[in-house]
Amino acid sequence: MIGIFHVLMWYFLLVLYMGQIKGVFGTYEPITYKTRCALWGIIFIISGVTIIRAATHPTQRLVSCALIMNILCVITALIATVLTTIELSYFDSVSYRNYGQAKLGREVSRILLLSYPLEYFIACTYSIFGCIDLAGRSSKSRMSAPVLARLHAQRLQQPRTWPQPQRWNRAG
Repeated sequence: MIGIFHVLMWYFLLVLYMGQIKGVFGTYEPITYKTRCALWGIIFIISGVTIIRAATHPTQRLVSCALIMNILCVITALIATVLTTIELSYFDSVSYRNYGQAKLGREVSRILLLSYPLEYFIACTYSIFGCIDLAGRSSKSRMSAPVLARLHAQRLQQPRTWPQPQRWNRAG
């Protein structure tokens, strides 16, 4: 959902900055607009899809793919946070015609700056759980097939015992 939000905000910024009128001082094109930083939300969307896919059909390949995508999301969120911070700390004077658009674009950047750390922490959390899942899978795969077959056979040979109800006597 965060990725969809970022893509929609990129579209809003695209419409906002494309409508600028060339003024005396030029147009306002921040670094996040030039690098299409908000469009990087597509990486967040793809990561979310791989997490959902790995949760419904957990194979080692899908879990490792989700882990790679989450690490990519962590890196993307960090870079986007740095670029947005640089944009908000540096502000050129713009023509009076474009000042309102520049101000609105900076407010959108502030909103996006609040959502990047959220995506960072979500991706870190899923990365940690992905590592734990892969570690558990690798320890299970280290057992050889004959050992697993023997354990399964022993489990099948053991008779099922149902818990017997306790009988209470008057003395105790």
